[in-house]
Amino acid sequence: MNDNAKVFSLIEMREMMIDTSDYQMMEEAGEFTGILEMKAQDKENLPTSETITIFTPEEIKIFKDEAFSTFSNGKRKYQQAAAYILMLNTGLRTGEVLGLLNSDIDLDNRVMHLNRGVKEISKRDGVTAEKGREVKVGKLKSATSKRDVPLNDTAIEMILDLRKEFYFGEDSPLIPDEKGNFTRPVNFRKRYYRILKATAIETKGLHSLRHTFATNLVNGIKQPNGSIKSLTPRQVADLLGHTTSEITEMYYVKRDLTKLNGITDGFEL
Repeated sequence: MNDNAKVFSLIEMREMMIDTSDYQMMEEAGEFTGILEMKAQDKENLPTSETITIFTPEEIKIFKDEAFSTFSNGKRKYQQAAAYILMLNTGLRTGEVLGLLNSDIDLDNRVMHLNRGVKEISKRDGVTAEKGREVKVGKLKSATSKRDVPLNDTAIEMILDLRKEFYFGEDSPLIPDEKGNFTRPVNFRKRYYRILKATAIETKGLHSLRHTFATNLVNGIKQPNGSIKSLTPRQVADLLGHTTSEITEMYYVKRDLTKLNGITDGFEL
């Protein structure tokens, strides 16, 4: 076994298995615990940069317009729609954003502290499985997952929007259910797909918000003065909570190859 086929935590495997029904079923079943030894045949099934799904700028606008749309009486069609735009601007995983408490957020210093995650698991009585599922709140999967994430203006705006919609106190979740408890990931995911279904955007997994964030940071975003602002893969890996920048580059970033057009001009041999 070579260095690329070493032991990966299942949480990292989840990051790699993008937009597949198996991934979504496994995520909803809360089966990402323990350790997996990756074999050669497993590596062949991992996505390449060509299979990474992201939102285009046009799709982001369409998604936002629908997410914040209202009925004729002015009431919003979708509950806590700002949460998805928050993910788009921070790169948080579903379990991470649902695990945020209001007290984890420091708006004055424009940063949020990630300390816990939320997932759904099958109910158990000791070793006996019971009918139904329950929300489990626990520690993040790795030392790199527990991190501070900076907040841009849009992220702060979305946090304030979420608090305006529901606020049960500093020690309550930023994205609570109607009773002030942690939101079930399956419900959060269903609302996301309802928004997508109402648009002409092709189906993309909720994780595509995270991939879009990473891709734009590495490829760069054009600034008002015409310059391109970008981050290094290592910086993006730290923001995403990845152990290595290789994971970020191989499985998260969809490269903009149009930037290579004409790059060899003047290098004639």
